[in-house]
Amino acid sequence: MERKALYAGSFDPVTNGHLNIIERAAGIFDSLTVVIAVNANKKYLFSIDERLEIMRKATEHLPNVKVDTFSGLLADYVNEHGFDIYVRGLRATTDFENELQMAQMNARLFSRGTETLFLMTDPQYSFISSSLIKEVASFGGSVDGLVPEYVVSRIRSKFQED
Repeated sequence: MERKALYAGSFDPVTNGHLNIIERAAGIFDSLTVVIAVNANKKYLFSIDERLEIMRKATEHLPNVKVDTFSGLLADYVNEHGFDIYVRGLRATTDFENELQMAQMNARLFSRGTETLFLMTDPQYSFISSSLIKEVASFGGSVDGLVPEYVVSRIRSKFQED
C-alpha cells in the first residue's frame, strides 16, 4: 500500500529548513506532495508562479516529490487527494503549541483519518524562517547558506526592484 504524504506552506521563500523536512519526508514516504498556499489576503515577496518554479527546482532531485498549489481550507485539499499523512516541521517549542492546536482541528476536519506527523528540523536550521530571511535580505544582510543558492540571487533581485 502506497503511503502518500503532504507538506504544505507558503514557502515565501523556501528555506534550507523547509528542504530539510522535504528531503527527510521524501525518504520516509512513497510519495510526497509539497503544496504551496495561495492566500489572497497575504502579501508575498514571490508570486505563486515564482514560488512554484523555485520549489520545483529545489525538489527536482527527489523523484517522488510533486509540487502543487491550493487555496482555501487545507483539509479540503487533503480529503480530495486522499493523503495518509500531513507532515509539519517544528523548529522550537514555540512552534509546537501552534502546530498542536492546528493538528487537533485538522483531526476533526480530515475525513479519512489522515495523521499529522511532526518532524523536527535539523538544529542547524532551527532558527530560520521565511519571514526572518526576508527581513535580513531587505536590509542587505546575507542569507547565504540559509536558502538554496539560486534563491539568494532571486531574493536580492526582488529587493533591488524596490
